[in-house]
Amino acid sequence: MNFNATLFGQFAFVLCIVCAIVGYVLGKRKTESPALMAVLGFIFGLIPPLGPIFILVLALKKDLPKTKENEAVTSDV
Repeated sequence: MNFNATLFGQFAFVLCIVCAIVGYVLGKRKTESPALMAVLGFIFGLIPPLGPIFILVLALKKDLPKTKENEAVTSDV
């Protein structure tokens, strides 16, 4: 079975972008540094098995406790 390196590279790049976006969105809820989670998601996306594992671990992490500032912003919406 032949593997095309170009196809693998394109798949890895798309996975990097997806992991970075999902890492940022989850990072906003679950950590205090969503930009760092986006960067880590991009880096872990380069190695296909690590990208989904990173997203899974981040998704299973508990949300940050809500503060009064967050509650005031969400109640206005």
